[in-house]
Formats: sequence, structure tokens, C-alpha cells
Amino acid sequence: MPNLQIMQSETDLGRLRINVTDSDGRPIEGAIADISSTGEPENILEELTTNLNGQTPIIILPASPLEYSSEPSVEQPYSEYNIKISAEGYSPFVISGAELFSGQTSLQNIVLNPLFDQADNVIVIPPNTLFGNYPPKIPESEIKPINNRGEIVLNEVVIPQTIVVHDGVPSDSSATNYYVPFTDYIKNVASSEIYPTWPRETLKANIIAIISFTLNRIYTEWYRNMSYNFNITSSTAYDHKWSPERTIFEDISEVVDEVFAEYVSRPNVKQPLLTQYCDGQKTTCRGMSQWGSKYLGDQNYTALEILRNYYGNDIYINTAETIEGIPVSYPGTPLDIGSYGSDVRTIQEQLVAIRETYSLIPPLTIDGIYGERTKASVEAFQEIFDLPVTGTVGYSTWYKISQLYVALEKLATF
Repeated sequence: MPNLQIMQSETDLGRLRINVTDSDGRPIEGAIADISSTGEPENILEELTTNLNGQTPIIILPASPLEYSSEPSVEQPYSEYNIKISAEGYSPFVISGAELFSGQTSLQNIVLNPLFDQADNVIVIPPNTLFGNYPPKIPESEIKPINNRGEIVLNEVVIPQTIVVHDGVPSDSSATNYYVPFTDYIKNVASSEIYPTWPRETLKANIIAIISFTLNRIYTEWYRNMSYNFNITSSTAYDHKWSPERTIFEDISEVVDEVFAEYVSRPNVKQPLLTQYCDGQKTTCRGMSQWGSKYLGDQNYTALEILRNYYGNDIYINTAETIEGIPVSYPGTPLDIGSYGSDVRTIQEQLVAIRETYSLIPPLTIDGIYGERTKASVEAFQEIFDLPVTGTVGYSTWYKISQLYVALEKLATF
């Protein structure tokens, strides 16, 4: 520990929190997390224990200098740590290469399998695409032709509950298909392909581009129409980088929760644009330059201005009206102290159900009145699930509560 304190006093710092669940998504209390540097895996820097919500306290650790992620650099822009998780009744699990950026909070989600499960219990997180070497994107048209040849094409743009990710190139039949919640997929890709230290409007522009690209694949049933049984791949040559159990960054997570239903449109074109991009340094393309978008963010460009700089002044940001699996859509205005009615009752009912699994959420009464007890429950939920702690149910909080409620209710029926 003294060595860690010396390191902290001399270097940039990042924050890490670990979330541990079982394969059904239930939090695991009392799991032990041993944290070490990837360079010295036997030297345990910290040992943490998860609480009732399956979460460890936030730990502060040395991180790479901020300037390494502010400009293209041959120096690795993030520090890497190993995390070994053990819990009674579960197989131990090791994450190698959890990433910490200067001044950022990293969220490492870990799923434990029962002792008898023979699943792979070691995950190595691959490098961020801006730092590592990956195949460049094969250019495609941003708008896919739809002919009357019997293709499956959706009637409207829909945000799906889950997306099927093929962890390899399309033709690799040995690659695993993963069923991933849509917002988790977007957070994973964004954390794989951009740096959380970038300006917030830059993050937003890149994330909306990722969403739009993904929704184009879903809307046009691009791979399904080729007789594949997945929606998208993890190959950078064809789609975006996605990897199981990778580290997610809090700032990126917050932006995704704000804009997960937004995508890029052109006038009189129904399908989301296939918004391709490249890093702008190692590779160039006709779409967005990621480093270029960072520099525009430094100049206080908005996300829309950044996107228009690369995709044209006629593009606009559209919002999908249909979000699969949500019992009640967002009412359009935030709920806060003094609100009342059916929308408040809906949130109260969902929070009461969620509290059966996440017991650190304070109890509340289902009465349709947004009082102090409801506010306290909302604040606890926001803190647990990495949302800004406002005590107000806005767009992000409404859908996060709804999505978790649906997932837990589905689990309860098994």
C-alpha cells in the first residue's frame, strides 16, 4: 500500500468501480475483488468487497497522463489493471487489462458463473481502436438501396431491447453470437473506439454516429438478408469494435443514456444513415474523423455542428419513437417534487419491484405523489446505475428504470 500512495502522489489518477452480478443479472454481495497492475499481477494493490448491490467502493488508482489521450500518441493513453473476482459458490473470474483514464471513472462489470459452469473465466480486454491496430472499415454507401426482392425491412426505426453481436467477421461460423442489451452494446462500442477524456459534445457526436450506424444495420436487416443469424459484427472492417466484459466509462455511459434513441437522418430518407467514420490519423475516410471531431469539440462545436461538418449541412438528428419492451413511454416532461398522477405511480411501482433485488434503494409508497421518499429512491437508483444524481426522473432515468424493471420482471417469470 505505501508504494501505491507514492504512485498516487506523483501521477495522474483515475477512478474504478466494479459491479458483480450472476448470469441472471442479480447482484452478488460479498464478492472479493483483488486489483493489481497488469505489469505486476501478483502484487495486490487493493482488495475490495461488494455490497448488497454487488458494487465495490470507488478506488483511486494511477492513470496515464491526460495529454496521452488529448493528442494522437505512441504512448498508451490509459493504465491497465487486472481484477480477480471470487465469491462463494461461483467460479473465480479474471479481467486482464481494465482501463483507467486520467480524471475519469471506469466501470468494470463482471458476470460470475456457478462453480459447475465450465465457461471461460479469463477475459483480456483488447486495446482501444484509436491506440491498437485494427482493420480499417470497408467503405459502404450511407443509404442502402431497398429493392422489392423480398428483403426484410422494418416499417419504422425501432430501438430494440437486445442486439445479436457476432464476435468475428461475418463469414466466421465458429465465432460466438452474443445477445446484448442495446444500450450496453452502444456503451461498449463507444468505450472501445473513443476516449472518455474528450469534450462532451465530441462524445455525443461520436455516440450518435455509432447509434445511427447500428440502427441502419437493424432497420435494413442487413445481415439477416444475407441469411446470417445476427444483427452486427465485432469486426472493425465491417462494423464496430465490441468485446465481452470490456471496461465502460462513466461519462460515455451517461451520454449514451441521454441519446440512445437518436440517429442521423437526411430529408426524405427513412432509414438511419450508415454513419461511417475513421480515426483521421492512421486511416482516413469520407465519413467523420474521430480526432477531427475531438478538435472541433475543443472549439466548442455542438454535436450537431460536428456531425454536419462531416456528413453535410442537410443532416439532422432524429429520434426513434418506438423503444421495444418499455411498458410506458416517457411522459415528455421530468417528474419531480410536486408531480402527481399515473406517470408517478408507474415509476413508483417499478422502483418498488426493483428494490426487491437492489435493497439499498429506500422504501417508498405507491400513491402517485412525487414526495421526498420517492425522490430519495430515485436518487439511490441514479447513484447505483451511474446516472447524474438529481432526484428527478428525466428521459435517461425514466428509461433506465423501465429497462431494468422489464429485465427483472422477465427474470422473475422463469
